[in-house]
Amino acid sequence: MSSFEVEIRSRLWARKLARQARAWAGAFGLDPLALGKGAIGFPKVIRDYWEIRGQRSTCSQEWPLRFSAPCLHDYSEPSGTASGHYFHQDLLVAQRVYQSVPRKHVDVGSRVDGFVAHIAAFREIEVLDIRPCQKRVKNIHFVQCDVMDLPRHFDDYCDSLSCLHALEHFGLGRYGDSVARDGHLRGFHNLVRLVRQGGALYLSVPLGQQRIEFNGHRVFDFRTVLQMAEGLMELTRFSYVEDSGELHEDVSLRDERVLSDLKRLFYGCGIFEFAKM
Repeated sequence: MSSFEVEIRSRLWARKLARQARAWAGAFGLDPLALGKGAIGFPKVIRDYWEIRGQRSTCSQEWPLRFSAPCLHDYSEPSGTASGHYFHQDLLVAQRVYQSVPRKHVDVGSRVDGFVAHIAAFREIEVLDIRPCQKRVKNIHFVQCDVMDLPRHFDDYCDSLSCLHALEHFGLGRYGDSVARDGHLRGFHNLVRLVRQGGALYLSVPLGQQRIEFNGHRVFDFRTVLQMAEGLMELTRFSYVEDSGELHEDVSLRDERVLSDLKRLFYGCGIFEFAKM
């Protein structure tokens, strides 16, 4: 094994331990990163409080001052996040749907306050999710449905389908679904059933060293996704988000540099655009 490979494996191992530690802490409502940032920002917030407390107001209205909503590290954060899995996949696929103007677009399990809201800004969208949703929102039609046990009347249901950062959860029980080690396979085949011949499927999943991080999610080798689609779906476009959160749009899987990057991913995101054969 070369020194470069040893270094890469060491980094991946350290990153894995850090992610696991934070995941377990988060499961109990603790965020070590937020605790650290809070400890750094606390002195500044105290100084700012005493400064504003000592200032005299020129307003005619009374503004009682209460130290009741501490925000300890917002001052050190950037103005917004324009990177990462959800930012890039939601924006990219929403643009694709806008450009293609499908007759009926359906979504399975994507974030309602992200991708679904993007689509609802310019067209109607039907959302299938195992979890109930009682909210009524313009342009969004919610249907409670377990896609792992898809009724027959959903066959050839739409000409455009999205499933973004959701398939990796199928069969892990996280959202009340039944536990199935190969739930991603059953889920994928049912996604294919939903789409009419020639229709589009927009699928995103985590990419990296293939594994199940129970009971959170799976991480796929990109070749596994291609194997699942073989004979059912034709890959028309592929994009991915690397570990750093940056997007590589419309890349070729015949490009050796792309393949090398994909093999080095630990927790990236693949955005697969398929057409049903």
